Amino acid sequence: MLNYIWAGLIISAFVFAVGNDVRDLTADRYRNGQALPVALAFPQGYDSTARRVPVAIRIDPSAYADFYRTDQRPDTSYIGYVLRTREGTQLRFAADARLPEPLATIAKVSASRDKELQGRLAGFTPPAPGPAPDSAAATGAGVSSGVVFEPVRFVKLNAIAAAALDFAKTAAEIALGLIGVLSLFLGLLKIGEQAGIIHGLVKLVQPILRPLFPEVPRDHPALAMIALSLTANVFGLGNAATPFGIKAMEELQKLNKSEDTATNSMVMMLALSTASVQLVPPVLLLALLGLQINRLVFPIIATGLMGLIIAIVSAKLLGRLPGYRASDPNR
Repeated sequence: MLNYIWAGLIISAFVFAVGNDVRDLTADRYRNGQALPVALAFPQGYDSTARRVPVAIRIDPSAYADFYRTDQRPDTSYIGYVLRTREGTQLRFAADARLPEPLATIAKVSASRDKELQGRLAGFTPPAPGPAPDSAAATGAGVSSGVVFEPVRFVKLNAIAAAALDFAKTAAEIALGLIGVLSLFLGLLKIGEQAGIIHGLVKLVQPILRPLFPEVPRDHPALAMIALSLTANVFGLGNAATPFGIKAMEELQKLNKSEDTATNSMVMMLALSTASVQLVPPVLLLALLGLQINRLVFPIIATGLMGLIIAIVSAKLLGRLPGYRASDPNR
């Protein structure tokens, strides 16, 4: 069922993205192939022999609003430079320029290697070469031109594809990072099992966990794994809770008669882990907030306990509904 939900979300995202992109193309939102009017001033003068000439860029707010058919009239003054290339004369904006929409979106497509918004100058007539102006009035004077940016198409669709690749990379990094943690704590579990610590822990937690997991036989190691996972969560040890939780699910699966349907005990275990009640704030939060964490201790505990109660009640009530009872492997 979860696979169908994920598939539906992915398809819905692509349909939404394609719809928005088609609407942008139909309305010509980014004015592909058309020149945005700009005024260029050369504070240091114009050197016709230089490959790169600093320039002050001014875009009239009214012209900007009319060109991009927007209600925004931003104060668009930037610094940059004129660059001569084999393909023609380019206008580049400074990398730290705060660009309004839709220029900010255009910059993601038309950015140079230095992350500078760049475009081809159209109708540019170089001013007469000369020294830097002597007055502020001369600095404000300039030549009129137009800049044509790279065509922008399928912005939303490309963003979804880029996000999918980025999160795939993140998932791989997380999975590789967990190998060491899993190896450490599963090794400690094996030592504890050989030393009899796991068996002793089962007897200790049976009176507490038996009402929540009535399907698990007495003295079964699954109870110890569940107790270790919950204890790790309580003390804010998220890295330890992960391998303990995986091991608990493996032990519960040994009692499951079905390979593709979770039992009530597995659902309860998932609900308890998701609630993640904590008496000690996470280590990362302590590192970020320091002593200010004292203000959040009570809210963390209260929220965690409420989430735990809701998780237990929900799992118990849902397990008694006819639809879920019919699909229970241990019915």
